[in-house]
Amino acid sequence: MAGAHQAETGPRRTGRRPGPTLTRDAILRAARAAFAARGYDAVSVRAIARDARVDPALVHRFFGAKESVFVAAMQLPVAPSRLVPGILAPGPDGLGERVVETLIALYDDTRSSAPLQAFLRAAVSNEQAATMLREFLTTEVLARVAVAAPDQPELRSALAASQILGLVMARSIVRIPQIARADRAQLVACVGPTIQRYLTGPLRV
Repeated sequence: MAGAHQAETGPRRTGRRPGPTLTRDAILRAARAAFAARGYDAVSVRAIARDARVDPALVHRFFGAKESVFVAAMQLPVAPSRLVPGILAPGPDGLGERVVETLIALYDDTRSSAPLQAFLRAAVSNEQAATMLREFLTTEVLARVAVAAPDQPELRSALAASQILGLVMARSIVRIPQIARADRAQLVACVGPTIQRYLTGPLRV
């Protein structure tokens, strides 16, 4: 009888029932695939929810805005929205130095450098990763900083992005000896004024 009863009802399921953890993982998988396929700017929270087959409200509940979904999906250490207010708060004077100091400190932190370096390495050899990095850095980091720009904020943020990416690549990926070994304060003093000019100084265009 016991065997017949088991045959009728089937074996008992074991393991974790579908719940918040599985839903969160599904959202992250969908987000990674969407960002890789379409870049950062073209992806919306609604699109991620559709791909994950969940309600958009669940994406907001787990992560908040698109920026936070991206940060979690790419395993980045911090959302730019948490860094930018501190960079802007003292005013336009010294803005370039604060940008360089903040980003170099982030990349130099051994607890956060691994996923950031992996992201950079991927961007060097993969066009999709390069698009993600470019759009994310421009939209979520430097465009926020460029609110202090007197004019042409898009051009200014793009120029600053080119300088920052070159510096980080030279220090962390290519590891040019003089840059890789340089004291952080020295890099801030050398590169900060250039970023300052890009963001707030006169542009010869």
